[in-house]
Amino acid sequence: MAMIGAKRGYAMASNLLKALKTSTSSSTSIRRFSGVVNSEITTTHTEKWMQDTSKKSPMELINEVPPIKVEGRIVACEGDTNPALGHPIEFICLDLSEPAVCKYCGLRYVQDHHH
Repeated sequence: MAMIGAKRGYAMASNLLKALKTSTSSSTSIRRFSGVVNSEITTTHTEKWMQDTSKKSPMELINEVPPIKVEGRIVACEGDTNPALGHPIEFICLDLSEPAVCKYCGLRYVQDHHH
């Protein structure tokens, strides 16, 4: 019984592959999607941010947040207290004297020395 299901799955997969090959090679009007944002869209979006000088950029806003003092040597940044609004956990080492920056959200952390 499992063998029949496997054969059917294989047949469906090969038919799908044939259909995809046919549609992408025969039609030039279909735009290929690579998962990367078009540079034209990115440029226009950035220009909109640069034109309105009354609004602060996201980097300016995040730089206004003072560095967060942490007692330990390692901090786990999640970006937000709500997991749905945060980012993947980033473990950041605080051995250096200057603030360490989260690569996802830009929050800065510094080790709080109680000496």
